Amino acid sequence: MDIRTKEPKALWNHFADLNAVPRPSKKEERVVAFMEAFGKDLGLETTVDQVMNVLIKKPATPGMEDRKKVVLQSHLDMVHQKNDDTVFDFETQGIEMEIKEDWLYAKGTTLGADNGIGVAAIMAVLSSKDIPHPAIEALFTIDEETGMTGAMELQPNVLSGDILLNLDTEDDDEIAIGCAGGVDITGASDYEQIEVPSECTAYTISVNGLQGGHSGMDIHKGFGNANKIMNRILFDTYQNFELSIAALSGGTLRNAIPRESTATVVIPNVFAEAFEYEFQLKVHTILNEYRIQETALNISLKKTEMPQHIMEVNAQKQLVRTLYALHNGVYTMNASIPELVETSNNLASVRVAVGTIEIACLTRSFSESGKMDLCNSLRSVLELGGYDVDISGDYPGWEPNTGTEILTVLKDTYERMFSESPRVIACHAGLECGILGTHYPAMEMISFGPTIRGAHSPEERVNIPSTQKFWAYFQEILQQIPVR
Repeated sequence: MDIRTKEPKALWNHFADLNAVPRPSKKEERVVAFMEAFGKDLGLETTVDQVMNVLIKKPATPGMEDRKKVVLQSHLDMVHQKNDDTVFDFETQGIEMEIKEDWLYAKGTTLGADNGIGVAAIMAVLSSKDIPHPAIEALFTIDEETGMTGAMELQPNVLSGDILLNLDTEDDDEIAIGCAGGVDITGASDYEQIEVPSECTAYTISVNGLQGGHSGMDIHKGFGNANKIMNRILFDTYQNFELSIAALSGGTLRNAIPRESTATVVIPNVFAEAFEYEFQLKVHTILNEYRIQETALNISLKKTEMPQHIMEVNAQKQLVRTLYALHNGVYTMNASIPELVETSNNLASVRVAVGTIEIACLTRSFSESGKMDLCNSLRSVLELGGYDVDISGDYPGWEPNTGTEILTVLKDTYERMFSESPRVIACHAGLECGILGTHYPAMEMISFGPTIRGAHSPEERVNIPSTQKFWAYFQEILQQIPVR
């Protein structure tokens, strides 16, 4: 069944149109042109700023002119992740979607519901002729997923709204009023390549089938990290069987828990049989550890073509020890909000090839001091391992404020519509509200959205009934915006 036939048709049709346009982070030129044309075709004031954020303004509908002006905000880019066996080019192809029961998925790739559903909902309001609403400034930012560039570079005189509704959360019973900040840590080094000794066998080690997921929202769930699992295998076999690494590639994006890792290694023939036996024992142990949370985890070993070079032994020794020492996962929990992660790190990607090493992490925290504490810990480990360290992409968190007028509106509206109370939360993901708040400190901000699961992974899906609930709620909130 085509998603365009589902209700609300206006939202789903805009989402399908949006998903036909390639929009990976940092390559948003086509989707920006698409959104600019969308706004101008509606006859609405539409501008594109110096970093390619799109702003579309729509006047209030009759009878709503006295309400506070609202900024509706979502980001245009999407995380590009796919399964190993999926042939897909995110830079040229539109997302292929399929419905499974009450959920909308993509076929072997990320869906882009994060944050395409928010974009589509705003498009539906902008194109509507019968939805009452106050004056709207619709802000569509770029590069949220890999740098928050659009929000960071937004100029402080662009918006004039009183309230910002961010449509980028992932549970339809949640209202977000705070989020973590983040910082990127990258370690880089060169290493000497040496020739492969004679009398050796080459193998490919593969770790795949992990759930992956959002490195903020899912970091506390105990999912496997492919880079950490691979390093356990390399560490033990290096110690015991003189394993040499020729190449290593694990993970792709900082904001996605790494699902896959592949290594090309060389073993002296004298140890090959024992290595293969011990490898299977190690795999059995790891699979048993993850038997509950990672039921599809696969770790394989197969002989491969002999590489030309391997890592020099001391560089390899430093690499596996550094990867072991780098913290991954939850670092501290929040002391005042139950079950909220305060500070965490995602060991996001590891690349070893042709004489260069790159190790990339994303550290998140509600606390600036906590963020920098973990950042300094990771930096120290990397520098002790001989790596040059780059700290970049630092963005602030969004401090929770329970006293805003718009929070009261959302809570009261939810309780009236659904006969239960919403959950008012702060989330460990990085929302743009914290950054936008530095530009517009007087603006009240809040975030909500439909139920999305598996964001940042090929298992990403959005619940169709939940989207219907979100759409009704969103429309009602627009009608309840307070008078100026």
